[in-house]
Amino acid sequence: MSGSGRGAGGAAGGAAPRPVIGLEIHCQMTSLKSKLFCPCRADYRGMAPNENVCPVCMGMPGTLPRLNAEAVRRGTMIAMALGCAIPERISFFRKNYFYPDLPKNFQITQLDMYGDTSIGGRGSVLVGGRTVGIRRVQLEEDPGRMIYEGASVQNRISLVDYNRAGTPLVEIVTEPDFEGPRQLRLFLQMLSDMVGNLGVCNPALEGAMRADANVSLEGGNRVEIKNISSFHDLEKAVVFEIARQEAQHSRGLEVAQETRHWDAARKITAPSRLKEEEKGYRYLLEADIPWVRIDAETVESLKSRMPESVSEKRERFVSRHMIPPQVADVLSSDKMYSDLFDAARTDKNARELANIITTDLMGLAMASSAAAAAPAAARDDVGGDAQKKKHDDPASDVIRVDGLRELADAVASGQMARNSAKQALHEMAKTGKSFAEVSSEMDLGLISDESELLGVVRSVISEEPQAAKQAYSNPNTVNYLVGKVMQKTRGKADPQVTLELLKRCLLGD
Repeated sequence: MSGSGRGAGGAAGGAAPRPVIGLEIHCQMTSLKSKLFCPCRADYRGMAPNENVCPVCMGMPGTLPRLNAEAVRRGTMIAMALGCAIPERISFFRKNYFYPDLPKNFQITQLDMYGDTSIGGRGSVLVGGRTVGIRRVQLEEDPGRMIYEGASVQNRISLVDYNRAGTPLVEIVTEPDFEGPRQLRLFLQMLSDMVGNLGVCNPALEGAMRADANVSLEGGNRVEIKNISSFHDLEKAVVFEIARQEAQHSRGLEVAQETRHWDAARKITAPSRLKEEEKGYRYLLEADIPWVRIDAETVESLKSRMPESVSEKRERFVSRHMIPPQVADVLSSDKMYSDLFDAARTDKNARELANIITTDLMGLAMASSAAAAAPAAARDDVGGDAQKKKHDDPASDVIRVDGLRELADAVASGQMARNSAKQALHEMAKTGKSFAEVSSEMDLGLISDESELLGVVRSVISEEPQAAKQAYSNPNTVNYLVGKVMQKTRGKADPQVTLELLKRCLLGD
């Protein structure tokens, strides 16, 4: 996929050509109810091995596949979001290869053998100021899953679970437009946010997003890296592979065109097999699935179903609700939290609500996920990184929209300090109580009564004579004293009233 030609590694000692990198991303349609060609459940997670199978997805003689129409619709939406051309008709092919996780000994997929007949043709997206070309988007069925057990290679056994076989999958093939790992990370994060926002895929689920990288030095053979477990590992694998190929080039050696796997334990890529050409798969037109026509009316209908894009959402948050760009970046990139924001926001509480969600609520979710995390074997999901743990959010299930709205309203109107709001949010998440109940029980309202605060202010001035003295010549020192008052009142003192009282006592204002 990436690389141009089959030239040798170049003269020893010469400057290495620039890296050329392309991606093949496999994205499961986790929101669908059934597999791509049979009625078995698309959600196979949590089931006993080989429980979620039927004669169709196991390729039993005499069975016929039946195409999931909703998978075609949602695959088309992904292609449109990536700026791809939508063909008038699509077809399916049998990709023949033999591996234990493939029950039929072929995979039903797509191939542009008769022009553009995959679900999406050529397209492009802008990521980090750089245009990334999309070669094609295709629908296909996921294979089963190999499971390896044993303490060492000598006593390792291989098991296969076919529950995943036939799960609807979209493969997104990019052009070789990347030159470094940072560009890969930005693109994959964008793609993860995009499919989540479309409601097609939950990238947080194990195995929901997987990626292979194709790496070469310009003019040389390409190497495909498989078995990459996460965004972070993808970067490390690409960095290692570029260094390995540059070392080969410096010695005048040709880089073999092959498939390598990422060994996460040793942090290296290791040979797996020689890279097969397309003709090696003996593609055959799938005669059991008729050609599918995608007419203009269908395309227009799907366009009307397309949700607001992440970039459009971010722009709205900044321009209409006056949310700082950095906060809008975080909020718009996650569908669950951005939907929560839109459900709970008002014209007056938008900024405070955005801060509460992106700092307190997301922080609470991350802390809960980290506490619950247990050591696990290496996974093959790109979307399973730590940044995706925010989806495992216990708070989102127990904090009602009206409670979040009331909490943000209280902060925006000056009835509650931010620190107190954080305490209230944690208690609401832990107990499931309403905002009114938590606020009353914990007595979290602001102290605005001057007579009540005056004693605390005078006490702080007495305890901090040096700071009080400096305040006469350096008014900024007053902020330090405000902080001391906040400490004594556990964050409940009204900051504005406190500041006025300090100025009055210290400066005679």
